[in-house]
Parts: sequence; C-alpha cells; structure tokens
Amino acid sequence: MAKTHHHMVSHVKQYRQRAGLSQTQLAELAGVKRQAIYDIESGRYLPNTAVALRLARGLGCLVEDLFSEEAPAGSRPLLMAVAKPSGSKRVSVVKIRDRLVGYPVDGIFAFQNGLRPADGMLQGGQGRVRLFTEETVLEKSILLTGCDPAFSLLAAHVFRAEPSFRVICRFASSHLALDRLAGGMAHIAGTHLQNGPDGEANVSLARDKLKGAGGMVVGYSLMEEGFMVAPGNPAGIRSVSDLAHLKTRLANRERGAALRVLLDDELSRAGIPPTAVSGYNREVRSHSQGAQMVACGSADAALGLRAVACAYGLDFVPITQVRCDLVIPDDLLQNKMVQLILDIMQTRRLREELASIPGYNSKKTGEVIAAF
Repeated sequence: MAKTHHHMVSHVKQYRQRAGLSQTQLAELAGVKRQAIYDIESGRYLPNTAVALRLARGLGCLVEDLFSEEAPAGSRPLLMAVAKPSGSKRVSVVKIRDRLVGYPVDGIFAFQNGLRPADGMLQGGQGRVRLFTEETVLEKSILLTGCDPAFSLLAAHVFRAEPSFRVICRFASSHLALDRLAGGMAHIAGTHLQNGPDGEANVSLARDKLKGAGGMVVGYSLMEEGFMVAPGNPAGIRSVSDLAHLKTRLANRERGAALRVLLDDELSRAGIPPTAVSGYNREVRSHSQGAQMVACGSADAALGLRAVACAYGLDFVPITQVRCDLVIPDDLLQNKMVQLILDIMQTRRLREELASIPGYNSKKTGEVIAAF
C-alpha cells in the first residue's frame, strides 16, 4: 500500500457504515487486515488498485465513489476581482452574497508605510484560497471601493462603534468602483464625478452601471480638487491654461479617474488641446503617486486633493469642489454592517473629524441624495 497523496480523500467509512459492516468484516471481504481498513478510512493510506476494486465490490459501489481528489486542505472557492496578481499569492478576501471575493495584496496595496496583512493565500491557480482569516470575520467585513482617502475615517468610526465589524477600503477610480459594485465584487462604491456640489452625475452613472438593480446614493464628503504643486508653487501655476503656457510637467491620472475627467473638461473649456500639455500622457494611478512625483521634483503639478497635498507638505491650487457619494445596492441596505455605516454617517463625531481635514466639508455627510 502506498502512502496517500495529500489531495485524495477516502469515503470508505461512510459506505461501510451504510452497508452495516464492521471494519473486520470489510477487511475479510477485501482480503486485508483490519488495521489496513482503519488506515484507509483515516486517510493515512491509499490502497492499490486490486484492494480498491475489492473494497468497491464488497460495498456495492464504484472505486470513484470511495476515493476522490480534493483541493488542498482548507482551501475554498474564490473569485478574483482583479487579473492574476504579479507573483504574489497573498490576497485580501471579502464575503459578498455568500461568495468569497479576492483582491491581490501587491504593489501599492501591499505597502503603505508598513506591510499590509493578507486574509489568505491563493492555492493552485486563481480559483481557490487558503484562509488565514476566520470566515466568521469575513462575514463581518464590508468592502468599500473608491478613491476618497477619507473613507479610512469612516472605517475607523465603524470599528470604534462595533469592533467586530471591519470596513475594508480599497482604492479605485469612480468608474472602476461602480463596475466592481455592479459585478458583485464590492459591497459599497464611492464615486465623485465632476458635477458640482448639487450635480447629479454620480446618480446617473450609478443608475447606469447597476442596470436596473435598485440602489441608494448617500452623500459622504465635499472635497477640494486641483493641482498639487511644490512648496511656494515655484512654477507659478494658477489655472489649467498655465499647464500649456508655462510648459510645466504634469502627472495626469488614468482614464476612468474623476480627476482625469475634470482636467479634460477644464482644458476643453479653455480651448487647450491635450497635446499642448507636457505630461498629459504620463499617468499615475493614485493621489499619493502624483504627490510623490511632485515631492521628488519629477513633476511640477499633479491632479489631487488639498488634503493629500498637505499630507506631503506640498502647496495646492484649487480648481473645484466635488461631492463624493456612497452607492449601495438595494439588496444590501438591510445588512447590519451597512446599517451601522449609515448610522455612523449621521454622527457628529465623524462629521467633525471630516470637516477638520484640509479641503474637506461635511455638509452632505449622511444625506440621502437619491434612491433608484
């Protein structure tokens, strides 16, 4: 008898008990010792073909019924929200409508002034995960994806109110956040399209992306967007037109990012073709990447928030104020954690902390903007 392959699982015990046989009786039928039956049932040994056939005949079933290959111990089905991670198997996992959804813990998501922990490791291909985090913890986790850095404050206030709940914030552009929400890859999406504090672009995009599924749009923050520039603004940038006239080097955001749309709108209003802006095609994928480029002198201006500019010791040239909303699908509105998030947004504590951040205003926090 060969030592069992760790992926093989024995169902001999269930079939033996169903047949009403003792280990000794089955051993006689198969022509082996009782100890061998014990070892086969406990998974310590995998019998050779002849013994497996005699066991199946004695139990009135097929060999395939008695032994099956199983995925590595403890691994679970997983749906990856993002294409295969670059070399890293570490994943952040959330449970959305009874399905485990994974995001790679790599690149900027792995390191932010300290390594980020993972919830599990990918097994085999993309499709399974071995969890480090208990599933009971995942069941009390909400994934909020979007690009307001102040979402982490909401997560902290929720944790203080109910320490067993986790709000996981994952950075994504407004369009990508809503695509993930529509695809069942997130519980809540944050979106802040350029529509002025009273505009409805957030609502129409949410309605469009959720394609007939109902949802609610709730105000989270008002924030100042513009150019992050070096201390003292040495390039003398005052407006979008200066990007072309002063030949400054820009760090632009990727397509789908609300800030990219803002820049395009401002350029077209000023009658400036994108080709006139040095660095228009040089893209960064987050506020912090743009700020780092300005801080180290490889760009004169980057699109971003006043709060991020302040955090990096940079100066700021405002363009507009936008409203960031949370979009919640109808079927998740009764979820206890979602209910708590909505309650926390009504608290004075969260609003006070939001309002204390440079370039932020909490006048719309917790306000129901629309239900559709």
